Amino acid sequence: MTATTLIAALLVAVGLVGILVPILPGSMLVVAGVLVWAWAEGGATAWTVFVVATALVVVGAVVKYVVPGRRLQVAGIPASTQWVGVALGVVGFFVVPVVGLFLGFVLGVYLAELVRVGSAEAWPSTVHSLKAVGLSILVELLAALAATLVWIGGVVAT
Repeated sequence: MTATTLIAALLVAVGLVGILVPILPGSMLVVAGVLVWAWAEGGATAWTVFVVATALVVVGAVVKYVVPGRRLQVAGIPASTQWVGVALGVVGFFVVPVVGLFLGFVLGVYLAELVRVGSAEAWPSTVHSLKAVGLSILVELLAALAATLVWIGGVVAT
């Protein structure tokens, strides 16, 4: 195993963690790791692995927005609610280290839904929004894991 392959593996591993901890651009780091390896390895196999891994990540990126977005739309939760959650999540990230992003997001979604639908329906809408975010993270993680498996197969094959 070369030093470049180890650097690529580190990028891929940090990228996978970055999907679960939304501070790092997880999927982009996975693609960057595969690109570093393909560039150093060269050849048709390496570049094919890069193209397939990138395609998997791109498909995952599309699905991660479409499927949860559709579920929220069916539930009647507007995108503005999610944007309020994101805004307060960013504020929370700086106010409360480590868990502030999550706490701010939940508080933002709850407050937006409290204003929109009242206290009786605010919490169920918040839970539905959190499930959609969880689904989005799961889809992105599965796509990145699939890309990682393709890359590992490429490393073994070359």
